[in-house]
Amino acid sequence: MPAHNTITPEKLARLIALPGSPRIVDLRDSPTEAIPGSQSFASKDPIDWDLPRGASVVAVDLDGQGRAASAAAILRSEGIPAEVLEGGFAAWTAAGLPTVSFAHLPKRHKDGRTWWVTRSRPKVDRIACPWLIRRFVDRDARFLFVAPAEVLTVAVQQQAEPFDLDDERVFWSHHAELCTFDVMVGAFGLGAHVPLVRLAAIVRGADTDRLDVAPEAAGLLAISLGLSRIHSDDHAQLEAGMAVYDALYRWCRDAQGEKHDWTSHRPARGNMPA
Repeated sequence: MPAHNTITPEKLARLIALPGSPRIVDLRDSPTEAIPGSQSFASKDPIDWDLPRGASVVAVDLDGQGRAASAAAILRSEGIPAEVLEGGFAAWTAAGLPTVSFAHLPKRHKDGRTWWVTRSRPKVDRIACPWLIRRFVDRDARFLFVAPAEVLTVAVQQQAEPFDLDDERVFWSHHAELCTFDVMVGAFGLGAHVPLVRLAAIVRGADTDRLDVAPEAAGLLAISLGLSRIHSDDHAQLEAGMAVYDALYRWCRDAQGEKHDWTSHRPARGNMPA
């Protein structure tokens, strides 16, 4: 049983990449890989952290014996629910749980966020990729949507990372049979996370008009095209699309074996009331 005010790696793993998941604050110095969705602050003093109202926190250090306990205690004194990851990052990796690599992470702006820019009027990849970044890499990432001809100009002017653009100078784009989402999953070191591999096949099929790649690809394409017609504002469409990918990720993680039809959720006949 975990100690008071701690959370086990296995329990935290069930919460990552989901809406409403706790803020995971990594207190290690200059990590090159981390728990998906975690963030670091320049200051190690929790009083300096700009946390949104209502946030809960999981503090992570190397082995659960360092800064995390005091940071969580200070947060709790401020009325912020806070726990320590039992065993720290070392226990997380020892359990074989997924990590995200920062080898290809763009430089952060002064606001602490990564900035990204892509073509306006997104459909599949340009919604799927922001979802991946916000859920696994940088939950506060900023996305700019501009006309295709303006993407590289805005990238330079605003120091924003371009993605999903048909230009050989852009790293985050289609490579051979892979779509941009595939490239991000691999480059961020998430290629062994089975639910994301399943989701990547669905995204690839929908984004490249190869609907035979995954049975769900046709449904994702239909929903994506419908969202693009409902929303004239790209950011409103992104927010609506986040829920779609949250649901698909959860299905890929937990619900592939579940069936549903007219009778699948009826109680057994022996349990029916007389």
